[in-house]
Amino acid sequence: MEARGKAVAVRLDLRGVKCPLNWARAKVRLEQMARGEVLELTLDDPRGARDIPRAAEAEGYAVLESTARDGIFHLRIER
Repeated sequence: MEARGKAVAVRLDLRGVKCPLNWARAKVRLEQMARGEVLELTLDDPRGARDIPRAAEAEGYAVLESTARDGIFHLRIER
């Protein structure tokens, strides 16, 4: 599915969830998704924002985007 040039994404708000639990929740969601789908994460844990992309790539997922603004981190990970 395409919407304005971007694949429709599954969103997961992990604000308030600390590392490593935020990666555990993201990984469960990624495993439920189809190949090619994108998971958009919102989190406020700097450690998670640093560690989740590394862990995702180690598991074979593609990190498409990682941005931060005002202490909120946004990640886009493709299954």
